Amino acid sequence: MKRILLALMLIGFTILAHAQDNRSKGDLQIGIQGGASIPIGTYKSVGEAKLGYFSGFFLDKYFNGSTFGLGLDARYLSHSAVKQDTLFFTNGYLNTDYKKNKFVNYFIGIGPTYKYEKNRFQLEAYIKGGVMLQHFPEYSRSLYYEDAMLFPFTMDIKATVNDSTNKAMTWAGVGGLRFNYKLNPHVALFANVDYLQSFGSKFAGKNSQFAVEEHVEHNPIVAGTAVKNFLDHYEERKVMTSTLHQSVNLGIGIKYIFGTKATPKIAEPVQHYDDLVKGVDKGLQIVVKDKQTNLALSGVTVSVKGSNVEERSISDAHGQAERISTIIPGRYEIIGEKNGIKTPLLTLTEEDFKTPASILFKEIYHDDPRFTLIGETFDCALEKNTAGVNTVLTNNNSKINVSQTSDGEGKFIYQLEQNGEFSLVANQAGKYSQTEIVSTKGLDRSQTLYVTLKLGVCDLIAGGEWVLKNIHYDFDKSNIRPDAAIILDNVVSILQQNPTLRIELSSHTDSRGNDEYNQKLSQRRAESAVQYLISHGIAKDRLVAKGYGESKLINHCGNNVNCSEEMHEQNRRTEIKILAL
Repeated sequence: MKRILLALMLIGFTILAHAQDNRSKGDLQIGIQGGASIPIGTYKSVGEAKLGYFSGFFLDKYFNGSTFGLGLDARYLSHSAVKQDTLFFTNGYLNTDYKKNKFVNYFIGIGPTYKYEKNRFQLEAYIKGGVMLQHFPEYSRSLYYEDAMLFPFTMDIKATVNDSTNKAMTWAGVGGLRFNYKLNPHVALFANVDYLQSFGSKFAGKNSQFAVEEHVEHNPIVAGTAVKNFLDHYEERKVMTSTLHQSVNLGIGIKYIFGTKATPKIAEPVQHYDDLVKGVDKGLQIVVKDKQTNLALSGVTVSVKGSNVEERSISDAHGQAERISTIIPGRYEIIGEKNGIKTPLLTLTEEDFKTPASILFKEIYHDDPRFTLIGETFDCALEKNTAGVNTVLTNNNSKINVSQTSDGEGKFIYQLEQNGEFSLVANQAGKYSQTEIVSTKGLDRSQTLYVTLKLGVCDLIAGGEWVLKNIHYDFDKSNIRPDAAIILDNVVSILQQNPTLRIELSSHTDSRGNDEYNQKLSQRRAESAVQYLISHGIAKDRLVAKGYGESKLINHCGNNVNCSEEMHEQNRRTEIKILAL
């Protein structure tokens, strides 16, 4: 134990000694703290620990930029065990003999720290790991009673299980947050909250947890009653239970931040102010990239805040935010955001301005694990992009819908989860589109960022007809499969958007098989599709089901003609024909 504590203290003093020689490269701070320590979990129930207190000190050395650092934490914690008064009953009493009724712990640990600073306010997050020396309570609880024959009985009900010195070593860790307010550049007040826990049941081969051995109570003894038999109130056999240390600590304190080394002033020739400014002021160009593919990323809102600047701009197709012509040396914070996801904070300090370049080029990385679908709505007849069309994207697994209207250039953008399948349609009165299926299955996000799609949008005209893409039936069956239902849902939407529209829904087969059988199968399939539309609220008199079998082939693949599977597939189709608008 002494060797471990000595090693941790030497590390802390090494940090301090190194920091004294490098104070200009990052903050060095030391603080004292104290407050309430709240036992939780089994430490509270098994250990019978109650609200206590803690005190201690910490030492943190931040590295260049004063954002990340390494620190030492040493503290003392004390929790009293809940004392139980002697319970007297008709023929005896229940008594607890306390030789020692306190948990006393000494913790020391080292670990990383992170600091975010805004004006006079600082937020620090820390996690430290190390060792804890524990002093446990020691007590025993006994039951004394006399039976009807006045024979005395004494039973040991509960006792602590500890070594002769009543102490133990254990590994432990602490993690939490510290909220600081700087009174001046060197002194800050703070409040902190953290969680401290020990780990493991053994340390150097010895028990490191507080333990008790007891007869479990199943029928409490009540004052004024009589105890007839020990087993009426307690289990016959003893059980042993143990607990780690677990506490939430709320504290306040004060810390001192060591100042930067003073640099001896060197007399320099007097220069005109404009010449000085010209030598140090810089332009700033921010470029945003996708972290996983390293591609330039457009549409990211980039914010720059600092000494003389507070600007927001949108990155262009080359990932470039609007260039800032002049910023003076100082501290600047730069962050980007797109689709609700922010880039890591980029901080500029005066060190960045020491480069001879006149423009500071900095890159920030946006990490969105989803793919980006870039789509275009185009007019079927004119074959050019059309603006202001409402589109609907459906996740075929979760059935969640999102919608978006194409912009002035007919473009729309959606974010697609990995390993998913989606359907996309236009949803606008007087128009229709096919149901396009988009899949990200098998795509590697580290290689692919964008998925592209053109969505044809056509006008509804009397007598017009079109083939429904991506609608399939199982072999020799007419029931509506889940993938076919997705396509028919688009037909439901078209009919709802256009309440006077009447359609014929027809089914066609290829030439293989018996002609009469194909006719009946296609009729059943058409009727199943129409029945699906009716079940989703479409009036029956707006729909006509028609099966054409193999009577309307669209190529030469008739009976006894040798054709490829792809050519036969062209004939197996479902069509919509507009009967009335």
